[in-house]
Amino acid sequence: MFTQIGKIAEPIPVVQSDTKCDIVYHLFKSNPSLEGIAVMGEKGVSLMMRPRFFQQIGTQYGYNLYMGRPVELVMNTQALVVDYSEQITDVSVLAMDRDEGEIYDLVLVTSGESFFGAVSIRRLLLAVADVRAEMAIFMNPLTGLPGNHIINERLSQALQMDHFSVLYVDLDQFKSYNDSYGFKMGDQLIQATANLLRKLFVLPEAFLGHIGGDDFITILNHHDYKHISEEVISGFEEMKKIFYNEHDWHNQYVLGEGRSGAESAAPSCVGIHRRCNQQQAKI
Repeated sequence: MFTQIGKIAEPIPVVQSDTKCDIVYHLFKSNPSLEGIAVMGEKGVSLMMRPRFFQQIGTQYGYNLYMGRPVELVMNTQALVVDYSEQITDVSVLAMDRDEGEIYDLVLVTSGESFFGAVSIRRLLLAVADVRAEMAIFMNPLTGLPGNHIINERLSQALQMDHFSVLYVDLDQFKSYNDSYGFKMGDQLIQATANLLRKLFVLPEAFLGHIGGDDFITILNHHDYKHISEEVISGFEEMKKIFYNEHDWHNQYVLGEGRSGAESAAPSCVGIHRRCNQQQAKI
């Protein structure tokens, strides 16, 4: 799956900023499907979209005013220009954040110091849909966090690093909670836990994945895990209160089914369990 914007860029005509508008006019007229052209000038690449061009020359005096003059007078010098390596999803956010009059303009793509090509909004949105569909296959459906396939890839990558830490996070006594409050509340507790972990483990310093159920894993690119682990535990202790009724919270237990099948008092979901493996720096 293509994730870099440059992978879906297509070539478009390129003219210099001093190119006369009558040449641009004939370029558009001879290519009815051409949405826009790139314009190279001293300050880099600009954009000339078909609708903008014909709007400018279509005014009462526009044709006589512009046709014999350079295209730089009407081109868009504030076009969206991105590097080849930019992620498709990131570029889509930038494209949709433009002014309404430019939202359907081509996105210009450069590679190093050179102009590479352009991406239409239609092609960009289709690519985003494909990326999201493929990503969904590898994401946990409950939390939206990376699932086991991506986790395994990240662990393999971590083994090549000079130093890293792996934290395994799960919820103590989650089965007792699920049995007492039901799967819907159990899912909400897991989602809330995922949101807590998202705030604390942020790329690029950390990777967060959801193994399944109440099990999470995070990979840090350093060994400074003790402080953040304490933040996870204290944050969960504060957050979990809203998931209990007053009676259970006061008693600090819920009724759950034991190994014998009989219902008995079981500890509430009192905390987060953590295991850590630390990879020492290579010598």
